[in-house]
Amino acid sequence: MTERVLPDSLVTLNYRIATEDDHELIGTFASTPATLQLGSGELAPALESCLEGLPVGERHVFLLEPQQAFGAHDPELMKRIPRAELPPDSTIEVRALMEFSAPGGAKFAGLVREMDEQTVLIDFNHPLAGKAIRFEVEVIGIL
Repeated sequence: MTERVLPDSLVTLNYRIATEDDHELIGTFASTPATLQLGSGELAPALESCLEGLPVGERHVFLLEPQQAFGAHDPELMKRIPRAELPPDSTIEVRALMEFSAPGGAKFAGLVREMDEQTVLIDFNHPLAGKAIRFEVEVIGIL
């Protein structure tokens, strides 16, 4: 009987995440396979749910709409921040990622969308929010 992926499996796999038009964003097929603990947050929950029930040794492609993948782009997560409130040593460029600290000490990133003399528009959405993606996966083994 073929072993299948469970919600808490430790799996070794090759995967590829691409845009809807097949532009690869990240993948392991041409390099070293990944070993991930499902349920630990190493992989987005929507991608983990695609893995559940898959047998070892088969290759599958999933087409995920934005709501199934990284969610819709939320305009509420676009924030215009005065330049004076940014760290003085930060390099600010359009399309650059900037790291911020939450009050509890956690770190999070935002993408600079635009800037002017006084402010910077930061997008705190996931970079793939609002985009459909292709998720290709081959489960190599379950540990």
